[in-house]
Amino acid sequence: MLQPGLPDRACAVFLDFDGTLVDLAPRPEAVRLHPALPGLLSRLRGELDGALAIVSGRTVAEIDAQLHPLTLCTAGVHGVERRGVDGYIRRIAIGEMRDAVALIESLCRRHPALHMEDKRGAIALHYRQAPELEDECLAVMAQAIARTNGVTLLRGKKVVEMKPQRANKGLAVRSFMDERGFRMRRPWYFGDDVTDESAFELVQAMGGVAVKVGEGETLAAHRLPDPAAVRVWLEQAVAALEPRGVSGAMP
Repeated sequence: MLQPGLPDRACAVFLDFDGTLVDLAPRPEAVRLHPALPGLLSRLRGELDGALAIVSGRTVAEIDAQLHPLTLCTAGVHGVERRGVDGYIRRIAIGEMRDAVALIESLCRRHPALHMEDKRGAIALHYRQAPELEDECLAVMAQAIARTNGVTLLRGKKVVEMKPQRANKGLAVRSFMDERGFRMRRPWYFGDDVTDESAFELVQAMGGVAVKVGEGETLAAHRLPDPAAVRVWLEQAVAALEPRGVSGAMP
């Protein structure tokens, strides 16, 4: 598998957050952002005339809080909500999840090591601190999905999630690529998880570059080992694109 080259000014860059820009943590709120990252992202956005977006399972509000004061185009909750170039946040309508929440909360009360994350449009059940409970988490989530209209199961790294069937990261990237500022550009996508595979498939079908961060089987043709390597790539991309830099070769 190849390491990615460097982008040119006709590219659009899409970045997952957890496991891609920051190392995974036992709980979502425990991640640590490298202090240089917001500045790097801001500079890269400037060199790409705004064609940079975060595509995450987190909410848009969480991404904003992590990157403050930087505000980027962002797809949150796997595309359930999306802030486009115009700055407005659009959300996919969702069904009633009260029964699902009650089921998952009951499981978490029985097993305090589990963590339920209500994302206003999706519900994630994290079992990173109790991997032996994976089967029980899957069973309860299946019951929750059976009681909720229009949702599907999504599995990630020690997390299982229910989300609207009409939302995934590939569709979120497709929506960005239809917007002025992203349109007609060559997409690059960086992600670490199975939830990123739909975006990998899309950008490669569009002639773009998909970069898997970390280990595991993937559709992506390129790979970087960890978020630290992604940060180095960002530094090199900015240096290549800024006026005094020299553009690197495309892969």
